Amino acid sequence: MTAESSSSPPALEAEISAAIVRCATGEKSALRVIYDLESARMVGVAHRILRRRDLAEEATHDAFMRIWRSARSFDPSRGAARAWIYTIVRNQALTILRDETRFGPEEQVDEDLPDPNSALLRLPESSALRQCLQQLETGRRNAIVLAYVHGFSHGELAGRLGMPLGTIKSWIRRGLASLQECMG
Repeated sequence: MTAESSSSPPALEAEISAAIVRCATGEKSALRVIYDLESARMVGVAHRILRRRDLAEEATHDAFMRIWRSARSFDPSRGAARAWIYTIVRNQALTILRDETRFGPEEQVDEDLPDPNSALLRLPESSALRQCLQQLETGRRNAIVLAYVHGFSHGELAGRLGMPLGTIKSWIRRGLASLQECMG
């Protein structure tokens, strides 16, 4: 029997509220408690908004990151813990939805994108950054240059490149890790 099925709603609410308070003190196992109790329903809420499982999982992941970072702002006297976490996942899903649709397929004009290679070519040939960037896979390199040199958000890149937001985020995260390793 899971903790969820053995808990009545008031007991479940108290357990989640206590876990959020423990998250605020830096107790990582408390976030796991929330995950075990609510993650499946959180993905469901995000999926109803986004209509894509991959984006719903991304919204839920982002929501858990936000729960962890914002746990100190939770005040049980101002509202229910479950309402607080579902507001976070809903807002994360709506943010992803807005970013995904800001640049729909009809607006994808590659000519509007700056050439990522031009920024790379402006770096001196002996530059360690240039050498490390050239070692990256083209998609990751272009995403990093367009985001950090030309200022495109992840959502804008997803829309303009016709790629899922999660892919863009992944390319940038992994590309930056590779750059850090190369430059280190």
